[in-house]
Amino acid sequence: MFFAVTQIIAHRGASKFAPENTLAAFQLAEKMGADGIELDIHLTKDQIPVIIHDTDIKRTTNGRGFVQKFTYKELQQYDAGSWFSERFSDERILSLEEFFAWILPKDLFVNIEMKTKVIRYPNIEKIVFQLIREYGLENRVIISSFNPHTLYRMRELHPNIELALLSKVAFRNIQQYLADTGANVMHIKSRLLSSRMVRAMNHHDIPFRVYTVNRKSTFKQCVDKNAAGIITDRPDLFSMNETVHQNEQHLDEL
Repeated sequence: MFFAVTQIIAHRGASKFAPENTLAAFQLAEKMGADGIELDIHLTKDQIPVIIHDTDIKRTTNGRGFVQKFTYKELQQYDAGSWFSERFSDERILSLEEFFAWILPKDLFVNIEMKTKVIRYPNIEKIVFQLIREYGLENRVIISSFNPHTLYRMRELHPNIELALLSKVAFRNIQQYLADTGANVMHIKSRLLSSRMVRAMNHHDIPFRVYTVNRKSTFKQCVDKNAAGIITDRPDLFSMNETVHQNEQHLDEL
């Protein structure tokens, strides 16, 4: 696991300024100084992991239908940017492998959210892990999911890869729940910052990150609560210089 100052992770890229989960959003996140990029994956008909949030392509392309009903090649005919702005009309749905080729030489890590809660994709864990291993990204990848079974299967594939359990609700026995899933980090909704679970995680030295943080006031709360990172649509608000400044302010107040 990699923690220093509070990490800034771009939620689906710099999704406030470019169409989510596209190369344009990822490139912009890098320019804005993000430490990492969060993205979502589904599996195509021909078993290719592709980067898109929804099970259906309707919201973020000019097509419609479930991702799993298309081959990767068929998905390439759709425009994945014009829904956001006409100037992004050249954007297409990326494969995870295309993203890995892009990020490999860069000083960024990636948070892959496995979208397996609604649709169960057989073998998605093995397919994704094989790609991670092929590109040598084991130490630069966080796998997150709301589905504990997905995390458990990923842990069986690799003993040390970072696994994050996503949650919108607080758990009572967080240590046991993490042990059962194989996860070693929590990713929690920002409204849980005042919960007993956060106090318990700090007490037991369980790292956690917070989503989706788009205000500096919420970011300060995250720093005060010892969050390892934030996931944001606006990495421009929390550049490295801003992050260091916020942490220095926090230390001065102690």
